[in-house]
Order: sequence, then structure tokens, then C-alpha cells
Amino acid sequence: MMADSGRDGASNEEDILTLFEGFRGELEASNAVREEIKAVSQSMDAETRKMQAALMGIHAGTDEAVASAVAKVREHLEPLRTLNAQLAAIMKQHPGQYYRYHDIWRHVHTSCAFLVAFVHWLEHGTLLTHAQVESELQLRHEEFGIDLEDYLVGVCSVSNEMPRYVVNRVTAGDYDCPAKVASFLSDLYAAFRLLNLRNDFLRKRFDGLKYDLKRVEEVLYDVKIRGLQSRSQPG
Repeated sequence: MMADSGRDGASNEEDILTLFEGFRGELEASNAVREEIKAVSQSMDAETRKMQAALMGIHAGTDEAVASAVAKVREHLEPLRTLNAQLAAIMKQHPGQYYRYHDIWRHVHTSCAFLVAFVHWLEHGTLLTHAQVESELQLRHEEFGIDLEDYLVGVCSVSNEMPRYVVNRVTAGDYDCPAKVASFLSDLYAAFRLLNLRNDFLRKRFDGLKYDLKRVEEVLYDVKIRGLQSRSQPG
């Protein structure tokens, strides 16, 4: 049966062209938003790379090196907050479209979560919560926050840094560090096991956590077997 040309849809060339002219307008508007977001995201990426470079100073192992690296990372926090605010302002003009454009800034937000969470751990030895990471970046979750899975990937990145950090701390004479980190990673691994992870990328990152823990436990075993004393014990 032939379609009823007068009932539904575009029925002739003129109607179809008009329809696709509308599509073109929508796509051009969406592309303009993407380019605007990309510009801010690229600036954020450059800032997080500077922070990651500064953070590498912790691997010198000494207390002074760790404190200096943390201070340098914190110097970049304010520019990062400003850029996040710019991104939030763009998305405020496009309510309900967070996940339409999320792929553009996903990587940089995982880096933000990692950097803020790791610096906090270096300072306090505790895990910064999802809400606290957003607060540190001066983001309001109900307006424009960090996706939960991006936060969790960032936390996995904290774990990835631990084995190297522990080795260098022991080399510098901090024999308490392996036990402290092993306890933290053990708790973190147990907590992750509670989650039903459906994101394949996040699941792979979680799988890496157990290997981070194993490497730290090997260092801890080495310290114990060698009878190395902690700094708090008399020599």
C-alpha cells in the first residue's frame, strides 16, 4: 500500500529539505557548544598536567620533597577551580545535557579527582569523599559536579601511585609507610568489592588495585623480614 502523503512525516522534497535544514541548525549549535567546552577542557588538561608534573616530586621520598610537591600542586588549584567554574557556566546554559557533552571533559575530571584525592591523602592519610572532591574544586553537585564513575577512576589512580611512593619512602628511611599504605589499600580494595561495576573501563582499573596492594605488601614483607625499625623507635 502506498503511503498517505498527507498524513504523517515529510511528504515531498520541500518538506524533507525543510526538515534537514532544521537538523543542520541543531547540529551546528551542538558543535559550537562542543568547541566551547573543548577550549576550556584543553586549558584544564594543561593545568592538570602541570599539577601531575609537580606531584612527581613526592618520589624523591623525603618529607621535605613530599611537602614541597604538595605545595606546588596546591598552587594550581585556584586556576583549576576557575576553569571548572567556566565549564559549569557553559553547561548552565544547556540544562539537562550534562551527559551529552560529558565525554569531552571526562578525562580531565578523573585527573582532577585523582590529584585532589592524592594530595589530601598525602596530607592526612585518609580518602577524600566524592562530595569533598567537588567541594575542594568549588563545584556544586546539583549544578555541575564530577560524575561518580570519574571520581572512582580517580581514586584508582591514587592506588596506582602507591607502590612507587612506598618504595621511595622506604629508601628515604620511612619504614612505617608500607604498613600505612597497605592498610589503606586493603580497606579501599574491600570497599570497591561492594560495588557492582558495569563500566568495563572502571572494572579494569579496579582490577589493577589488587596488584597495587600486592606490590605494597611485598615491600612491607621486605621491611619486616629485614627487621628495619620505624622512625618512632630508638635506633
